[in-house]
Amino acid sequence: MTETVAPEPTPEQAALFARVRRMMLIAGLTTALAVCAVLIAIGYRLFRAEGSAPTVTAEVTAALPKGARVVSTAVAGERLVVTLDVGGAVEIRTFDARTLKPTGRLTFVNVP
Repeated sequence: MTETVAPEPTPEQAALFARVRRMMLIAGLTTALAVCAVLIAIGYRLFRAEGSAPTVTAEVTAALPKGARVVSTAVAGERLVVTLDVGGAVEIRTFDARTLKPTGRLTFVNVP
């Protein structure tokens, strides 16, 4: 078998190789730092969360005025928003999304 022997690099080639190695080391360290930053951010969000809402099923019956109908529902942040049509007047009721307790009521009336 014949073995191939690489010739010794010239001083210019050796300097180029050293510079390429240094640039690859910088790129590798930058990538490792970025991965660490992402992992730290994920860990921070997981452990800093102010307690997840327990998975408790709540059964709440909301009494509506006679003749009222639900026009729409939506979720806004930590609130559940229900739009009602009560005898031709629009009313918006808000509830806490976790406990389903009423938090507010907004009624619209026509001014003559």
